[in-house]
Amino acid sequence: MTLRHSTIRQLQVFVEAAHTLSFARVAERLGLTPAAVSFQIKQIEGLCGFALFERVGRRVVLTEAGAALLEYASVVLKALTDADERMQELKGLSGGHARIGLVSTAKYIMPRMLSRFQAEYPRIAIHLHEGNRRDIIAALLSGEVDIAVMGKPPDDADVAADPFAPHPSVLIAPPGHRLAGQKDIPLDGLAEERFIVREEGSGTRALMENFFRGAGFTPRIALTSSSNETIKQAVMAGMGVALISRHTIVLELRMGLLTVLPVQGLPLMRSWFVAWRRHMPLLPVHTQLRRFLLAEGKSLIAGIESAYRTGD
Repeated sequence: MTLRHSTIRQLQVFVEAAHTLSFARVAERLGLTPAAVSFQIKQIEGLCGFALFERVGRRVVLTEAGAALLEYASVVLKALTDADERMQELKGLSGGHARIGLVSTAKYIMPRMLSRFQAEYPRIAIHLHEGNRRDIIAALLSGEVDIAVMGKPPDDADVAADPFAPHPSVLIAPPGHRLAGQKDIPLDGLAEERFIVREEGSGTRALMENFFRGAGFTPRIALTSSSNETIKQAVMAGMGVALISRHTIVLELRMGLLTVLPVQGLPLMRSWFVAWRRHMPLLPVHTQLRRFLLAEGKSLIAGIESAYRTGD
């Protein structure tokens, strides 16, 4: 017998175990006993002819065979979920589900946009997955998310994407900074500044590096963080300056906690994109969301910024 004789339940148990690396947690999630989980794992190991898990010290880890099977088992289960949702939609029983990947900067704009979307499509359930650009592209390609809101994907990524709104990035500093209030600051005027930057793999980090490289400028990096909130707090504490999405700081600007330095060449303008797997057709629920962002995204983001500025 081969893996073609495995059951859906066996694949479900294996995928849960591969993600949690805890048979007890799998048993709790799926309503099984730990013995039943072990039995299902042994069954699928017998079908594939390899051990799928091994113990390293106190930890349980996937074997090479387990990692390989996880990739294919996830695709099988995702296809079944998509098929079920499509059948339910055809029956008119459900609005479906949307698993949306967000780069971390998008969390400052998407909740209000999704609130408006759900007002129009109240039967659509939404699950959000947050990460940097590299993480979100990986989640999109693996099927972990159905659609993503992010900056422009790399050209070599196997995803399709459409722009739906402008996305400016600016240089921020504490209000008492020596350059605050000046105009048309040359880039070399920042030579002595310390910079707070995003981590490798983030779209903001790539944007910053491309801009500085093109200008022949090398920043003095004082702190690296994967969190926009940490970066804002570090700048407010006087640790340095930072290039950051303007959409992340509208509240701090309104409260006078941060200021934007008018540096030559800034703001850097890019776009928000809605992205999906290139060779995987979108389900109707995901098509609805994509169309909504393309039609309403620009005006909704402008409204969000206006609301923060006026305090509404």
